[in-house]
Amino acid sequence: MNLKESIHQVKESSFRLASLPEQVRNDALEAICRGLAAREQEIFAANGQDLEAAEANRLPAPIVGRLRFDEKKMRDCVAGAQDLIRMEDPLFRVMLRRQLDDDLILTKETCPIGVIGVIFESRPDALVQIACLCVKSGNGIILKGGSEAKATNRVLFDTIYQAGVEAGLPEHFAALLEDRQQIDELLGCDEDVDLLIPRGSNQFVRYIMNNSNIPVMGHADGICHIYVDAAANIDLAVPVIIDSKIQYPAACNAVETLLVHRGIADVLIPALADGAKGKIDFLGDGDTVQLIGCEPASPEDDRTEYLDTVLSVRIVDSLDEAIDHINRFGSHHTDCIITEDRDSAARFMALVDSAGVYQNCSTRFADGFRYGFGAEVGISTGKLHARGPVGLDGLVTYKYKLKGRGQIVADYAGGSAQFHFRDLK
Repeated sequence: MNLKESIHQVKESSFRLASLPEQVRNDALEAICRGLAAREQEIFAANGQDLEAAEANRLPAPIVGRLRFDEKKMRDCVAGAQDLIRMEDPLFRVMLRRQLDDDLILTKETCPIGVIGVIFESRPDALVQIACLCVKSGNGIILKGGSEAKATNRVLFDTIYQAGVEAGLPEHFAALLEDRQQIDELLGCDEDVDLLIPRGSNQFVRYIMNNSNIPVMGHADGICHIYVDAAANIDLAVPVIIDSKIQYPAACNAVETLLVHRGIADVLIPALADGAKGKIDFLGDGDTVQLIGCEPASPEDDRTEYLDTVLSVRIVDSLDEAIDHINRFGSHHTDCIITEDRDSAARFMALVDSAGVYQNCSTRFADGFRYGFGAEVGISTGKLHARGPVGLDGLVTYKYKLKGRGQIVADYAGGSAQFHFRDLK
């Protein structure tokens, strides 16, 4: 069977999947949790093979970190699936019920998007999270992970697929792609795939967007900012900045650029350098270099997603200058202001054009699990349909259902019948 036939099978299965009651979908998630526990050692062994290959190929440390699938990541995956079980069913929710006329009732009801193709980076835990979200939301799923995680992804997918089918999900509810050349074939399946969510480099995401007729949801960059206002609390600011940078520097929600108000710079920047204890490599403008003796930043650093322990620092003269800088150079992902001034915070949150806008907390909170979504399929910096961490609500759309008793439009157009609009409970 070729790839297009396999994807078409997922499409055919998606219609039945969309109609399954919540209990069947929750039973499948329970079965997936049991399957992961039963095959834990097999999964860890496969991950060990991938890690050995990564070290032999001298892959960068951030990639190796994302590739590792250990006991903690297993616990997080299972906890995420169990959270999804407890969440309200995103399907069959009535969003509108309106009488158009006597015995002519319009209902707006949530339903799955259909078939979702997710192309993701080296994180095997992402495969589990994405698959579980799609099961709960009734979507068929096409998964393409990175080749560096091939062995781990294969065992994880087989575990999820077998558990799902045995629990009552339709055969072919999901498919796994393993070869990079299959991506181009996937991009051409616009009749069977309803949405693509690419997770990777700017160049890769742009390639997906430019080479497919399938709608694409996602983000190309994670250039996140923190602006330290003149009215900031230094003792609060330093640990927030450090956490945003080094808690997991390879994440798309790690801070890449720090903007500091000139009125507080000579206190904040040295305090941050001392607090970082050599764990952050600073690049600074001229004034920052004079304060802490770091390496100078270049204009290109304003547009750089380091995915490493590097932090670009720039001193600004005002809140508005910081806002303008973020809207010009940021990726509309997640940006934060540190301030005790309520008006400054309100202005920042109103004018910064990003999916997540924070005050006095780490940018690393931009995550579906930390938002209580159970997990996420990715983070969207677009403004249509879904924005920010995409959980269950971002994986459903809606349909209109109209029930009548023989009414025809000609009667209303001719004046022999009239609409009597009334919203119903």
